[in-house]
Amino acid sequence: MDSLVLTSLDENDHSLLDSNLTMYHSANHDSLKIKALSIISGNMRSEFWKKYLDKEKELITILLSQKNLNNSFVSFLYGSLADILNDYGYHYFQEGAINKALTNFIKSIKIRERMNDMEGVATNLNNIGFIYKHQGNIVKALDYYHRCLKIQESLKDQKYTANSLNNIAVIYEIQNDFEKALEYHFLSLNMKKKQKDDFGIATSVNNIGNIYHHKGDLEVALKYYKEGLTIYDSINNVKGMASTLHNIGSLYETRGESDTALIYYEKCLEMEKNSQVVIGTAQTLVSIGEIYLKKNNINEAKRYGDLGMQMGKEMSFPSDIRDAANLLSQVYEKLGKGMKALEMYKLHVQMKDSINNEETQKASIRQQTQYEFEKAQIVKENEAKEQARLESEATGRRNNLQYSLIFLGILLLFVGILLMGFIKVSPNIAEGIIFFAFLILFEFILVFTDPYLEKITHEEPMYNLAANALIALLIFPLHAILEKLLKNRIVKS
Repeated sequence: MDSLVLTSLDENDHSLLDSNLTMYHSANHDSLKIKALSIISGNMRSEFWKKYLDKEKELITILLSQKNLNNSFVSFLYGSLADILNDYGYHYFQEGAINKALTNFIKSIKIRERMNDMEGVATNLNNIGFIYKHQGNIVKALDYYHRCLKIQESLKDQKYTANSLNNIAVIYEIQNDFEKALEYHFLSLNMKKKQKDDFGIATSVNNIGNIYHHKGDLEVALKYYKEGLTIYDSINNVKGMASTLHNIGSLYETRGESDTALIYYEKCLEMEKNSQVVIGTAQTLVSIGEIYLKKNNINEAKRYGDLGMQMGKEMSFPSDIRDAANLLSQVYEKLGKGMKALEMYKLHVQMKDSINNEETQKASIRQQTQYEFEKAQIVKENEAKEQARLESEATGRRNNLQYSLIFLGILLLFVGILLMGFIKVSPNIAEGIIFFAFLILFEFILVFTDPYLEKITHEEPMYNLAANALIALLIFPLHAILEKLLKNRIVKS
């Protein structure tokens, strides 16, 4: 704590540091130290949380270099390291350092795959897909999103499945396939409502508002935007509020109400600056620049356009560069700088084509077809298994009933033989009746035990013969004893 500017910390961070640094210094095992640092880096509001994430990684690296660690502790260390790398990736992404973000996500996913941590793998796949989506690489984005979704569905993870459905819907929205986008968004929203996931619900309704906005249903869109803004405000999610304010500003701009739009855009920009969230800020700068262009304030339009272009290039986001180039092309045309205007226009077209080209749309269709086919195959296999189970149960019930009836019949046969003591029967006939009764009993035992013997003999003829002979040997003494008793009972001298 000595290296921190304590006056810059709020009460929450002070309390968090006091309790967890106490646990860190009094810990009698390294796992407790790692846990204390993880709690700080995961919950600290101040940007100083990065200092504790670095410390946690340093400690884990030192421990992993040691020998004679037990397996469970090594697994714990690698699991913690995977979480740290994922946190680094998210941190770098927020800062706009995309290559560093990808590097850390990929390192994290490799560790989690070795540990068979499929839930963690799905998280990393989703994060990587999100980056590729922002870079305009829709083919890779869809690939990672669908791989993520497949794992989440196999784990029956409803919360994260809903998030993946939302992400795939955004891809379809980018490609102007609004009906498919709405289909996925409503699937996601229904899941989130069942889970009472307020943040997820706000994200979904905000995205649904975007779709209706693009379709021109502005009143419906505004209804969804306001619903999302209310939820974000109730959970104090600044990033979500900023995004929704931008969307509302865009809607008012579509209506031709530029002054109202500018108010919402400026509120959005202020929130983005205060929360130090870089993602989306380039779009906000360009949107403000477009308003100033409409007001014929060319200098301000150019200033915001240049800021948006700079940020878009720093993060390598084609959509940000595309929109900034489109604004600057119009600005330079107004300024009478034809060559610069043409240069920006060409850049705009280049970025637009890279995001929404024919190959991208074909890839989207292929991914969707493959996903639907795989889902149909899984459903079909499950249905076949269920049908086989039901048939097996029905066959079992039928066989049990038949076995019961046969056994009852044999029992009645022997009772009948005993009752024959009241009738005069010759020895030969008595022997024949008794032999027949035991023959039926022997055959019943063979039929009843056959399914169990098959598992032992594997249907080998020699083994089957040996098993049947063993049963016959077991029955033979019983036959001799009962034959004597029954014969004395039914034969009249």
